[in-house]
Amino acid sequence: MNVRKMVLSFSSVLLSFVFVSLSFAATISGTVQYAGTAPKFKEIKMEADPICLSHHTDAVFPQTLILGEQNTMGNVFVYVKSGLPAKEYPVPTEPVILDQKGCMYDPHVLGVRVGQPLKILNPDGTLHNVHALSKVNEEFNLAMPQFRKETTQIFTKAEFMFPVKCDVHPWMEGWVAVMSHPYFQVTKADGTFILADLPAGTYEVEAWHEKLGTQIMSVTVTADETKTADFSFAPPQKAQ
Repeated sequence: MNVRKMVLSFSSVLLSFVFVSLSFAATISGTVQYAGTAPKFKEIKMEADPICLSHHTDAVFPQTLILGEQNTMGNVFVYVKSGLPAKEYPVPTEPVILDQKGCMYDPHVLGVRVGQPLKILNPDGTLHNVHALSKVNEEFNLAMPQFRKETTQIFTKAEFMFPVKCDVHPWMEGWVAVMSHPYFQVTKADGTFILADLPAGTYEVEAWHEKLGTQIMSVTVTADETKTADFSFAPPQKAQ
């Protein structure tokens, strides 16, 4: 290959790289807030299993509604619902971790990719029973005695939001979404999310909460653009 051909070939590769980088440089970010007065939850009573109780020095409450400063919301699953190009996205080999420390699921809400390992941990020294109530994927009901410190499951099909519970400890419940793409995030107590490296396009972005339902917003982004999409959830209206 002569020098001219080498330069042309290198230039083509460089232009392709620049094009791809620009095409996947858009970002949608925002904050999820709770527009209301936080309800009071009953303390979780763990006396039935002294080992669970021994892991906590303070009162433990359900993770249903996690609020930060200025009523920002945690445990909200924000994702691109539609608008992505039809293609396959690389699947991470690094597992998503579901911990059961202190007889509570951490995280309470999670997303895992189709084909990505979900590693479930049991550091408590007590019996747990991990029961995934999936409908599209095969349901599993797995005992984890105190000597079984971890196990790994892989979901083979996309499936949005099914519960995972412990049949031994009835207060333990979490939520899992099996996703075909990487554009999702679960908010922390500060309520923020970032969906980065998106192709230019128009998307439906959905925010999901286990009790308060969903909010959907249409967002259009061009290459290398950042758009804001803020969501607000209100408490359910009482029947008149």
